[in-house]
Amino acid sequence: MPFLLDGYVFDQMNGLHSVAPTFMINFHRVDEASDYEAYVARLHKLPDLFDTLIERGHRAAAAGIRPPKFAWEGVIDQSRKVISGAPFDGGADSALWADAQAKADALLAAGKIDAARAAALKEEARRALVDDVKPAYERIIAFASGELPASAENPAGVGTTHPNGDAYYGWQLARHTSTDMSAEAIHELGLSEVARLRRELEKVQAQIGFKGDLQAFFRHVQSDPARLYPNTDAGRQAYIDDATRAIDNIERHLPQYFGLLPKAGLEVKRVEAFREQDGAAQHYYPGTPDGSRPGIYYAHLSDMNAMPKTELEVIAYHEGLPGHHMQISIAQELTGVPTFRTQMFDTAYTEGWGLYSEWLAKEMPDTYQTPYSEYGRLMSEMWRAIRLVVDTGMHAKGWTEQQAVDYFRANSSIPEAAIRSEVQRYLVNPGQATAYKVGMIRMQDLRRKAEAELGEAFDIRGFHDTILGGGAMPLDLLEQRVDRWIAARKAG
Repeated sequence: MPFLLDGYVFDQMNGLHSVAPTFMINFHRVDEASDYEAYVARLHKLPDLFDTLIERGHRAAAAGIRPPKFAWEGVIDQSRKVISGAPFDGGADSALWADAQAKADALLAAGKIDAARAAALKEEARRALVDDVKPAYERIIAFASGELPASAENPAGVGTTHPNGDAYYGWQLARHTSTDMSAEAIHELGLSEVARLRRELEKVQAQIGFKGDLQAFFRHVQSDPARLYPNTDAGRQAYIDDATRAIDNIERHLPQYFGLLPKAGLEVKRVEAFREQDGAAQHYYPGTPDGSRPGIYYAHLSDMNAMPKTELEVIAYHEGLPGHHMQISIAQELTGVPTFRTQMFDTAYTEGWGLYSEWLAKEMPDTYQTPYSEYGRLMSEMWRAIRLVVDTGMHAKGWTEQQAVDYFRANSSIPEAAIRSEVQRYLVNPGQATAYKVGMIRMQDLRRKAEAELGEAFDIRGFHDTILGGGAMPLDLLEQRVDRWIAARKAG
């Protein structure tokens, strides 16, 4: 594979240093003693996995490919948090050790093992954590620390920092957008969308009655304490409660817009402490195809000043219902299609659906009921339009991180911590951020096409079932699927 070394093995957002403990704690089921033994065996094997990735990281660095300094700093911080606390040191129980004990205790409470066996299993887990997991993380920390001096502090994108960066970025754009759009075409689309959304935001400003230019309006929204949750545990719980209520409202109205409905449940949770970052993007973890584990909408709540109330609804719709949870759960539950189609991921389709869902929710009852929540919806879409500009700007035009931050700040009221986190996300995952608007616009265009061709025969539930009923797919295949549905409706 020509671009194997271009993808970073560890960074502040991605990598098995954070994915592995997340999997062990949240997704590794332990229903029997044999499951616990498998749990311990996986802990023992983590060093093999990490060492393989470290070796690949050394090969990349030798080729002049390394992530920015901030990425290594995130890796070091996250890795240290994983191995902080008992049994690694004298502190309170680490997240992994607390989980290992809780899983053994659950087996004991269920009558699957006796107290002696529970104590023995815990000791096996403790030894694996101390003897294998801790040294493996220390090697990651040493590798990352050694790379810091050679890593850029105000980096540009891969087009100027990787030896084959232009080709790599072109490949990433094609992979994520599932189109042949050039970086220049995507950049121009972004500039056009930013201009359009600024006009929409000016209409909301007029509705609210705020005097001044748009930048002053942005500052007003950003600085208004009424738009923020308290930066306390009570404020964090209020965010989770409000997001849950918004999702519950959507769930009541789904049958009016969809024939296919997900069977899996959905929970809203705070990101675990060892991987939580101020201002980082919320995200969704799928449940299991059989519905035994619900999907999870994760929110970073360490800094509530980066989680304004204006954006609570729109993010809940994107990550939860009718967004990622609905689309991914329906795909996983499909029957009569090859298994790979139930698990297929396509960035433009998946993220395009998430952004389309933010827009679709506006049609549903009891959503975006205040000008400020409508502001949040528009600002969320602006966020994704800005992505088109800054992702291509950094990776194809040589913009630095700071130039991208400045453009973001000039066109949004997104909190500073969130802007910085977003830009750093784009730097380590080139092209991914362009997929949202490209996918959304294609889905909106397909809906308008269906409405125009079918007239009164257009059925919103049938259209959405057509979009979701085949699983994720590249946009050109999705268009063919919708065209076939239109033709069938006309014939029927």
